[in-house]
Amino acid sequence: MRYIDLRSDTVTQPTQEMRDAMYAAAVGDDVYQDDPTVNELEALAAEMLGKEAALFVPSGTMGNQIGVMCHTSRGDEVIVSADCHILMHEVGAVAVLSGANLRPLSFQNGVYDPAMIEKAIRPEDIHEPKTVLICMENALANGRVVPVEIMEEVSAIAEKNGIAVHLDGARIFNAAAALDVDVKEITKYCDTVSCCLSKGLCAPVGSVLAGDARTIAKARKYRKMLGGGMRQCGILAAAGIISLKEMSKRLKEDHDNARYMAKKLSELKGVEVDLDSVQINMVFFKVARPDELLESLPEKMLEKGIKINGMELGEFRFVTSNDVSSEDIDHVISVFADLIG
Repeated sequence: MRYIDLRSDTVTQPTQEMRDAMYAAAVGDDVYQDDPTVNELEALAAEMLGKEAALFVPSGTMGNQIGVMCHTSRGDEVIVSADCHILMHEVGAVAVLSGANLRPLSFQNGVYDPAMIEKAIRPEDIHEPKTVLICMENALANGRVVPVEIMEEVSAIAEKNGIAVHLDGARIFNAAAALDVDVKEITKYCDTVSCCLSKGLCAPVGSVLAGDARTIAKARKYRKMLGGGMRQCGILAAAGIISLKEMSKRLKEDHDNARYMAKKLSELKGVEVDLDSVQINMVFFKVARPDELLESLPEKMLEKGIKINGMELGEFRFVTSNDVSSEDIDHVISVFADLIG
């Protein structure tokens, strides 16, 4: 049975082109840095992201954590958004792996406020930790994108204060598509950037971390420390190359489908959609129905061949991807409308 899966863009299936490339990939031992397919992926990622070097890592979480490790020492402080992935969904890893302190700031709609960030930078004081890093995210986990002008302001503040910037760019190609800019117009405002290949870009596994050559050499050692030193992983990197070369070009289709779905949902009685927040491939919405009905919706939708997550903080989230067509969306809306009455 084919399921329509709206839980996340992490559920995307590798394309047939990816499967063929994985089967035929030339491989070596990546710890020795002699896997030609991994080397090709890393060179391509560095070029596309506008950095000197890149490193293939198993996951976005590892990419982010290695990025933080490269910029911090024990007791240092990192400024983050209160809603960011590094704080909310990476198992407290900054405390465990870097021994650093996260200072969360709450921004309107999650979009960074440069003045708030500048105010949060610690003074030189024996009683306070040293601010050494600002972590940004683009696109945001709430489906919005951060304007390039804001990233430029934050970057200027960081440079003025001798602070590094790491960008969680899990969906950076979505952000670039939404902003209609080359991805390098975003990444030039950070020192390191992680990019997920296994979300909307459809690779089965992997992310890349990019930065200057010295930092990525340091990152390679941290990757080994964390157990991410893979061997003949060109089989995986082959799919990642297609992710960057081909799948990054089609993300506007997912965005268009998300806006189409948001409009259809907003036409249903009792469904509240913030249409302005639908900037990439995510649709957040609320449904005015009894709690017991809403709690049962994931199970009832699954019976109809549709996978969704339950509510979080009173909201549902539907995510479009390469595996979800406009016809699929019409079917989802029809089923959903019947179930909520």
